[in-house]
Amino acid sequence: MATYGYARVSTTDQDLSIQEQALQGAGCTIIRSEKVSGTKRQGRAELALLMEFLREGDELVVTRIDRLARSMRDLQNIVWELQNKGVTLRVTEQSVDTSTAAGKAFLDMLGLFAEFETRLRAERQAEGIAAAKKKGKHIGRPRVLDNVTETQIRELIQTGAKPSHVARDLGISRASVYRAMGKAA
Repeated sequence: MATYGYARVSTTDQDLSIQEQALQGAGCTIIRSEKVSGTKRQGRAELALLMEFLREGDELVVTRIDRLARSMRDLQNIVWELQNKGVTLRVTEQSVDTSTAAGKAFLDMLGLFAEFETRLRAERQAEGIAAAKKKGKHIGRPRVLDNVTETQIRELIQTGAKPSHVARDLGISRASVYRAMGKAA
C-alpha cells in the first residue's frame, strides 16, 4: 500500500511548492505535479499516469478537490475509477476520505461547488468582455498596425519596395505588409 500525491495549478506562472509540501506532510511517497487547467481531464498527463499505476490498497491525496477536477462529471469518473481499483481518495484541506460514506457524500458536494465556481467565473468573464466591447475597448491581441502605418506601407510599396524590405524597415511582419496591401486593393 502506497500513498501518492497529486498537485496541480492552472497556469505556468503559479507555484506548486505549497501543495507539494502539504502532500509530503500528508505522507505521500510519490508526488506527481502539473501546470494545466483542471476544467477537463484531457491533456493532464501526470493525472493519467497516476491513474494508470495506482493499485488496490493505495491512497491518492490532493490538497483540495478543485486540484483534482473542476467538473462534476470528471470528479465522479475519477472517483469511480479509483473505487473500482480499490484506491481511496483523501483531500487534506477539506477533510474528505472516500473510504467512508460521509466522506463520499462530502466529496460530491465539494465537486458541485467546484463546478459551480468554474461556471460563475466563465459568466463573469463573458460579462466583463461584453462590457469592455460596449465601451469600445479592443479585446484580444493588440493591433500591430494603425491607419498611419498602413498608409506608410502602401506608399513604400508604390515606390517599388519589396514587402520583406518594408516589413524590416517598419519593424513589422511580412504578413502585416501583405494584409495592408490587400486592404488597399
